[in-house]
Amino acid sequence: MERHRFEIRGVVQGVGFRPFVYRLAKRYHLRGMVFNHAQGVTIDVEGENGTLESFLQALQTELPPLAQIHSIQIESLPVAGYSDFKIQPSRRVAEHFTLISPDIATCSECLAELFDPKDRRYRYPFINCTNCGPRYTITSDIPYDRPNTTMASFQMCPDCQREYDDPMDRRFHAQPNACPRCGPQVWLLDAKGQRVEASDVIQATVDFLKCGKIIAIKGMGGFHLAVDATQEEAVQRLRWRKHREEKPLAVMASDLEKVAQFAWFSQTEANLLTSPQRPIVLLKKKPQNSIAPSVAPNNKYFGVMLPYTPLHYLIFQDDFLALVMTSGNLSEEPIAIDNAEALQRLSKIADYFLFHDRDILIRSDDSVCRIFADKILPVRRSRGFVPLPIHLSPKFEHQHLPSVLGCGAELKNTLCLTKGDQAFVSQHIGDLENLETWQFYLEIYEHLRKILEITPQVLAYDLHPQYLSTQWALEQEIPHKIGVQHHHAHIAACLAEHGISEKVIGFALDGTGYGLDGNIWGGEVLIADLQDFVRVAHFEYLPLPGGAQAIKEPWRMAVSYLWKTFGNQMWNRALPILQKWDTKATEFLVQMMQHRLNSPLTSSCGRLFDGVAALLGLRQRVSFEGQAAMELEMHLESDSGRYATEWTEQDNTRQFLIAPLIEDLVADIERGVFSSTIACRFHNTLVRLFTETAIWLREQWGINLVALSGGCFQNVYLLSALLQQLQKRDFKVLIHSKVPPNDGGISLGQATVALGKYLAQKN
Repeated sequence: MERHRFEIRGVVQGVGFRPFVYRLAKRYHLRGMVFNHAQGVTIDVEGENGTLESFLQALQTELPPLAQIHSIQIESLPVAGYSDFKIQPSRRVAEHFTLISPDIATCSECLAELFDPKDRRYRYPFINCTNCGPRYTITSDIPYDRPNTTMASFQMCPDCQREYDDPMDRRFHAQPNACPRCGPQVWLLDAKGQRVEASDVIQATVDFLKCGKIIAIKGMGGFHLAVDATQEEAVQRLRWRKHREEKPLAVMASDLEKVAQFAWFSQTEANLLTSPQRPIVLLKKKPQNSIAPSVAPNNKYFGVMLPYTPLHYLIFQDDFLALVMTSGNLSEEPIAIDNAEALQRLSKIADYFLFHDRDILIRSDDSVCRIFADKILPVRRSRGFVPLPIHLSPKFEHQHLPSVLGCGAELKNTLCLTKGDQAFVSQHIGDLENLETWQFYLEIYEHLRKILEITPQVLAYDLHPQYLSTQWALEQEIPHKIGVQHHHAHIAACLAEHGISEKVIGFALDGTGYGLDGNIWGGEVLIADLQDFVRVAHFEYLPLPGGAQAIKEPWRMAVSYLWKTFGNQMWNRALPILQKWDTKATEFLVQMMQHRLNSPLTSSCGRLFDGVAALLGLRQRVSFEGQAAMELEMHLESDSGRYATEWTEQDNTRQFLIAPLIEDLVADIERGVFSSTIACRFHNTLVRLFTETAIWLREQWGINLVALSGGCFQNVYLLSALLQQLQKRDFKVLIHSKVPPNDGGISLGQATVALGKYLAQKN
């Protein structure tokens, strides 16, 4: 006989891990116990020689669907003479540190029960088990037990309690376990808060949707605003009420067969659509489809997801092609989660409200992804992925490290907390431009700090002095504060998710980031690692006429590029953009730039995309961030041409010149070349420029590893073409697959740089 104690760390609570261990122990005739605690799971087990080895192997290879083991510590102990194997109650330990599962889509077994008329949970909107359902968004503390969730107020009926207590049952210790007799319920209200009397609330909701009504539906991580995606007038009404002029709206379809009627998808995309995470996946539109044009105007893609709650499945029992399922908020506000809050904030948008009484503790938007090179490329990381950690570089293993808070950027904000060699990036928080989003930021910080039991000893923040997150960080009574340059954070985030700490050639291409010289960076090439960087190349500086207004009005950037290239001769060019705008307005912009009035300097690649989009007549003003660049990518048609590139070189730093590119591009416009061809040639020019730069830097620095980060790499044409050219020249290239390349990954980069600097100082 022998006895071992296994200490398991990972996602091992609320995922059916203990009953799995119990069944394995019975299979191998072992005795002992298993119990949860705030650091993970302990298994104390004894049996005959050799059996424990088979038990350990099965423990790692036959895991429940949602369980993840990150580490196992094994200790041999004297045989205790246990008489049986038992699942014991959760225990408290001094330090909390366990991993809570993300919210997971309804599993196939629960779905079968949902639509089985003989099952006691037939058509029950809150059916779940240990393999599916809400987790993170209903959890207030750890260990993950029912009293620490928003299900604490629902006392289980005898039947549910019996399932909950039976180690052989699929619902053993499923904390949200409930049924129609003892669990949450749904009801329907109108926009005035009056209850809608209906014998079948779900069917009434379906009937309203068919009539073109807008329904606010309480889901797993917040409210959706739903409308029939095939009714153009209804979709336009939703846009008008929500103040969302043109930004694409996500749609939900019942299954892959329905999706195939309006979008193309590969097997990899199908796998992601049907995965337990159920993100929104960007799929190419089919040319002839029945989805309303206003769902995704001027875009070649739909954002598509499949149902992930029982309530969704019940609604989709009816024959909808697709429903718009967009965040339940006004533009740029956080998603609503509370019934009263939703009624107050959304009553001028929604015609009806489908409520339930299972409280949502933490807001969590739908994640957004696309498939690139058969891997996930995140656009927004949230529901389904948070709060799983990202394991950092091996250089951080077995080190005594401080906990770091990466405060994130101003736009697409997330925050990041580290514990040891693990980084916990929050769900998407949004743009920190209003009080509601800032309050959400503070809520997420406090919640993650609580469930991870982390008190940050170091704050890492963006250098921009006007960012709310930066101002807040500098006010905190934490002695160690580290400012991290925005584009260094981009590259560090890419390194962090790959577990790499060595120096790389980093291309950080985006719209805005505060530079070390006080100018606005955005077209940067860095030699960087996890503690420092050298700026080795960038676009030359141009004025940003009107400051932030030039981001909202790309035509201003077009004028800036024309003036930089042609000076006063720009007025002699036969360009539609100069005829479109009043001469006085254009002359005023030039005067602003000449006298440096509200015209900060920028090296931004994102602004170059904006300016070219405006020159081609695609977009003069934008209604959401990145719109002009996105439409430029959507507009291009394949062409092998490209434009001239030149640079100056000083002190081993290259400055990419704008004039040669703009001269060639303007000449194409004047010759009447198709704008779609010009758009492609522009992209090809950047690919060649960056490829040649990488080759030059490899010769200078002896580095063969390239990292691509920043919002511009959401552009799949640019990313694909540059990746292909770099790999063709034997570069090893790192791209994002765990956090977005946009500012949603900045907090991870900040935190990792802070850890890198800490280790450098320590050593």
